[in-house]
Amino acid sequence: MIETQFLHDVAEYVDSRIAKVVLNNSYEITSFQVKAVTDSTVALNYVVPAADISLITQIDLKDQSNNIISSDPVHVPVPSDTLMLQTIEVKEVTS
Repeated sequence: MIETQFLHDVAEYVDSRIAKVVLNNSYEITSFQVKAVTDSTVALNYVVPAADISLITQIDLKDQSNNIISSDPVHVPVPSDTLMLQTIEVKEVTS
């Protein structure tokens, strides 16, 4: 079993690597309302302006060098300015 502190340390590392969210391969968000680690979970809260995006089809988390950390196809309509709540949970997988 992996120790809780180590899972937290990995979550802290992931948090330190995330520099931006890229929506639909082109719209970059670098300002987060919340970007924090709790236990082994990274929480990101950011606003998507409806004036700029009406439908989110791709969410990428990228580092400072523009390398993809996480990539997810989605279907999220944005009828008004929308607060996105995204989490990344670091956990042990057992087989």
